[in-house]
Amino acid sequence: MALLTPLDRAERLFAELATLSADVPGVTRASFGPVEDAAHAMITREAVALGLETRTDAIGNLYVTLPGADRDAPALMTGSHLDSVPHGGNFDGAAGVIAGLVLLERLRDGPQPPCDVTLMAIRAEEMIWFPEHYLGSRAAFGVLPTDAPDRVKRSDTGRSLAEHMTEAGFDPQTIRDGQPQLDPNHIAAFVEVHIEQGPVLIEAQRPVGIVTAIRGNIRHRFCRIEGETTHAGGVPRQSRRDAVLAGAELVHAMETYWLEAEAKGDDMVLTLGEFTTDAKLHGITKVPGLLTFTLDVRSQDDTVLNLFEHWVQKQASDIGERRGVRIDLGPYTQAAAAPMTASIRRGLVIAAEQCAIDILELPSGGGHDCATFADQGVPSAMVFIRNENGSHNPAEAMDLSDFGHACDVLYAWARSYLKV
Repeated sequence: MALLTPLDRAERLFAELATLSADVPGVTRASFGPVEDAAHAMITREAVALGLETRTDAIGNLYVTLPGADRDAPALMTGSHLDSVPHGGNFDGAAGVIAGLVLLERLRDGPQPPCDVTLMAIRAEEMIWFPEHYLGSRAAFGVLPTDAPDRVKRSDTGRSLAEHMTEAGFDPQTIRDGQPQLDPNHIAAFVEVHIEQGPVLIEAQRPVGIVTAIRGNIRHRFCRIEGETTHAGGVPRQSRRDAVLAGAELVHAMETYWLEAEAKGDDMVLTLGEFTTDAKLHGITKVPGLLTFTLDVRSQDDTVLNLFEHWVQKQASDIGERRGVRIDLGPYTQAAAAPMTASIRRGLVIAAEQCAIDILELPSGGGHDCATFADQGVPSAMVFIRNENGSHNPAEAMDLSDFGHACDVLYAWARSYLKV
């Protein structure tokens, strides 16, 4: 019988993960839910079988470690998350965790590294469940807001983060106390492998990307335009307080701003993921009096984000006053942009050249836990894997050979970095 290779193991784990989290169409691994727990248990089982050390912190993050010669030296870390969006794809997040396991298995069979090498399977990265960006990694560093366990509710249950953590066997008091589980001074570097969430690598016909920066974002989840619901035939234009037309004007103004920003060379993307009237109130014979929407703007440059935020608030006020409606963009969250460490990026490019793998350097439009590490001063970088059909949908299509190329780049870089 042929020995199981690290990539054989990876293929088996992807298949097992798809089965245990199947939720037609796609997969669902809710943050701090039983399926996310099962995914963590699967990685723990494999790590133990490989003779690796495992531990789980008070937040629920899993650490799998190949011991180094100097256990007190700052560790080399890799990892990603195991939760998914509802009815998502099987590879978002999970590819980085399984790539980390491949790395540890390959390093295990060579000389002992000079420091610990640790894979971190991170909890609750997908903001769709709990509206706090990078929840698991920020909690690990003790920088999540201390009121988050009791303030933040899960989208599908309406129950608090504290309730879900306690139910899963973890300790929300750790977050309330701001107690860190990780010390950035004890981390030499962090590299996250992740599928690309856009079409850039597909269109460039490159299997692997090296990320230049993770875009920061400003997100408004609860935008409202309140006008007046009136008769579609009986009320003339000048007497209307039409929420939809006010929203349309605001959207047009935002797209114009976006086009002008691109023309200036600014990095920016803008999305209205929801834009809807109230199904209980709207109708073909009614002037709509209420519109709700979401707003997500991202950039590699925090200045671009802040300028847009100031501009859009003024636009909302001006359009609202002119049209006789109230436009309230509501509270927002902001995640800072995270440039990747130039020396690690260069090392990854060299590793790809040594492996004869064509790469492309590109920004990450999506947010990733790697940004938390970078924000804490940890030298950080990301490796993207070509992935057809985008992410956060059941049609994610990462080819195992592309996954293997990314694993080769990570391994070659790690060996050079560790000098083993």
